[in-house]
Amino acid sequence: MTNDQGNLRIIMMGTGPFAVPTFESLLESKHDVVVLVTRPLPKVRTRGKAPANPMREAANAHGIEVLSPDDVNAEAARKQLASLRPDLLVVCDYGQILSSATLAIARLGGINLHGSVLPKYRGASPVHCAILNGDEETGVTVIHMTPKLDGGPAIAVRTTPIGDDETTAELEPRLSILGVEAVHESINLLAEWDGESPIGVVQDSSQVSRAPCLKKSDGEVDWSHTAVAIRNQVRALKPWPGTFTEWQRPNGQVMRLILEEIVVAPSDAADIAPGTVIASDGKQLAVATGCGTISIRKIQPAGKRVMEIEEFLRGYPIPVGARLGRSEDSPSS
Repeated sequence: MTNDQGNLRIIMMGTGPFAVPTFESLLESKHDVVVLVTRPLPKVRTRGKAPANPMREAANAHGIEVLSPDDVNAEAARKQLASLRPDLLVVCDYGQILSSATLAIARLGGINLHGSVLPKYRGASPVHCAILNGDEETGVTVIHMTPKLDGGPAIAVRTTPIGDDETTAELEPRLSILGVEAVHESINLLAEWDGESPIGVVQDSSQVSRAPCLKKSDGEVDWSHTAVAIRNQVRALKPWPGTFTEWQRPNGQVMRLILEEIVVAPSDAADIAPGTVIASDGKQLAVATGCGTISIRKIQPAGKRVMEIEEFLRGYPIPVGARLGRSEDSPSS
């Protein structure tokens, strides 16, 4: 139970890297992190290593016990966690939705650190969606959890501008650090909470937008989109699934091309079909879009390394007039 100094017994729930700064800050705080609950290790069918679990690694480094139930809401898992007498569940980048019964094992319920300013971008890919949609600002929200995904009242919010060239791989770590202070603010409020009074700000359901799990197919370029939208796609989908297109070479072979870095270029390509190469002089590769033109700076042919566009064009001279994008007889991704 909570002691006289407001120290809480906390169960941390997290799997991915977004949760690590919060986890490590709690380990250094006055609170008692009694266990980490994380996703179970997948079964490895080859000799390769299991996928990384940054939270498990952090817990092992600090000597914190790790539990990884297949279903955190199963009765056996709930009983095991309840036996630890937690005051609060702190959830971030975990991967399972907690039921009412699971939230009820802690006296103060649970809080979740989410990578957007809720109710915008509820779901698994909030950072990607903010960049994909060209937002100029984003942030983090700590909610008092309910069984509805990302639907609880907001206890603390922090905002930050999105850089013009910032990618998901750059923005996500910034947000994870931004969230640390918001989590501690929320814990301090809950430590003084009477358990009955309203807490936090109820989310406006009319402003809800979704951020679903990404699929590999989300990376395919639709050349009818604007140049700005395609540039945002490249920024948003790093490192996965990447942004890619296809080029049917003169020999009939299809080459998949991953767009690593592009810029929006000046253009008079209003009457040119989207996906058409309009400049290829050995130093630049410019492609028409539904509105505007992009210039590709770095590119990666499938199965090869990333190349500067000059190097790529020496080996693969794409001619002006070539069309990028899947042809009608190309197989779906």
